[in-house]
Amino acid sequence: MSIPNQKILIVGGGSGMGLALARRCVEAGAEVVIAGRGEQRLQEARQALGGPANLEVAAVDLTQEDQVTALFQRIGGLDHIVTTAADIEGAYRLLPELDLEAAQRVVDSKLFGPLLLAKHGAPQLTPAGSMTFVSGIAAYRPAARGSVVAAVNAALEGLVRALAVELAPIRVNAVSPGWVDTTIWTQVAGDRKAEMLGAMAERLPVGRIGQPEDVADAIAFLIGNGFTTGTTLHVEGGHRLV
Repeated sequence: MSIPNQKILIVGGGSGMGLALARRCVEAGAEVVIAGRGEQRLQEARQALGGPANLEVAAVDLTQEDQVTALFQRIGGLDHIVTTAADIEGAYRLLPELDLEAAQRVVDSKLFGPLLLAKHGAPQLTPAGSMTFVSGIAAYRPAARGSVVAAVNAALEGLVRALAVELAPIRVNAVSPGWVDTTIWTQVAGDRKAEMLGAMAERLPVGRIGQPEDVADAIAFLIGNGFTTGTTLHVEGGHRLV
């Protein structure tokens, strides 16, 4: 990934896929800002990455417009914006048990959050810059209890296509991961996490579950490829085929 001296904002960079991407970008010589709601988690991520000089941290709730505005005022010009952030706690429920507040948090974090990043971040990007958002396999292989996440992922991909047209020549894309071994699965499956991931690994054509680094690779491609926009890149081990 040829990004030395470029500046990249990664919202959700304190853990999982975002942290894996931050590591790649820092090691490639980019100036990186990792952002998220938890200051402690961000500082722990900074320490895990070795505290490099080319890494900043910034606490922000991307669902709050005033905080998003303040974030961009603080960090200034950018080359790329990425968000892997998602608040899905309590969202995987059958309809009779569905909590509307939990559903709203998914919408806020995975749809309105990216919309706010685009609204206030686009003026800070260079014309050759990009935005990359994270959708997910639920939009294509929905399951019981997953109606809210499926709907939001599908809506996010529609937003990506619209923003690619409106914000051109800035490029706007999405990555759609399949089942990736991150802490989110603890929320979704609890004690059954290992069992569920193992069963899916046996089904997938690639024979394994995804890792955060797999998604980081895909995002790095979208950051670096200047001829890709309005696209959803599927990184799901062949999940759509089974």
